[in-house]
Amino acid sequence: MAGTVHSLSTAGMGPKRQVQYWSDALTDLCGLFAVDPLDGSTLDARINYTTVSKLKLCQIEASQHRIAHAASPSHTSEHPYVKILFQTYGISYFEQNGCQIQIRPGDCLAYDVSSPHTIISPALTRHEVVIVPKELLRERGFHFGKMSACKLSALTGTGRIAHDVVHAAFGEAAKLSANSAASVAESLIDLLLLPLREADTAFDRAGPEAMYVRAQAFIREHLRDPELCIDQISTSLGCTKRYLHMLFSERGMTVSDYIWRARLQHCRQELETHGGKTITDVAFSWGFSSSSHFSRVFRKCFGVSPSAIHKGQHGGASADVI
Repeated sequence: MAGTVHSLSTAGMGPKRQVQYWSDALTDLCGLFAVDPLDGSTLDARINYTTVSKLKLCQIEASQHRIAHAASPSHTSEHPYVKILFQTYGISYFEQNGCQIQIRPGDCLAYDVSSPHTIISPALTRHEVVIVPKELLRERGFHFGKMSACKLSALTGTGRIAHDVVHAAFGEAAKLSANSAASVAESLIDLLLLPLREADTAFDRAGPEAMYVRAQAFIREHLRDPELCIDQISTSLGCTKRYLHMLFSERGMTVSDYIWRARLQHCRQELETHGGKTITDVAFSWGFSSSSHFSRVFRKCFGVSPSAIHKGQHGGASADVI
């Protein structure tokens, strides 16, 4: 059942059974892992996990151990997740792509599960983990070809806020309706990405800016289409409407504002340079379907009527005055 908290534990099992059970538990959650209890005679481990829409939230405690995810013949397609790990107790050592990172209580680590990696915990550790499907991040303009693991602080700023909300979401997951869970998951993903954006991580560095440039290019190419809208743009670019709204709002405008301003700029340019066209011809050729609407928004944008521009440039009465 969605939102239900599930619990798994190796308590009461023989040492060999503990290792296999723990490996199976991790594999079911996010990918194939080999488990080594190191020098320990037993592997004492437990996990509580739940879901909030498409997100998996986990609380994990384990005695000394090493987990390893090796390269897969199917490469990245088998484990399409990013993990956001909050260390709450003990020290762990993370290795991936030649990079070694020590993780202490108060640290947050974000990494691509699909890339081979190991985590060594020499003694008891506890951490809280959010497992995020990559598809949800791609919708927000993120690409993972060169994603590097990133360690951040969860003690202050946006990192602490993100951790506090993750902790609260785990406790309340069972009480959420399906619609509420979907909304909480959307907000939680955006919140988790805040500290990563602030750190300018490799998988985010060009994402939003590149997507904004692509959106501008698509709009320019389809500006004359009167049916051009945010649904068409988001479908073409493979991102959500919500993400597009965010990209443009961060630059002080809506997607619709950008489209109409671009159309008006082209209309003014044509009115100033193409004397053989009527004002209505110009307006309709750039996606306007109403002369009165065109005149109103043109005056609002430029402070003059389109007929004034047309007359001023061509020294006579316009063929259609609006």
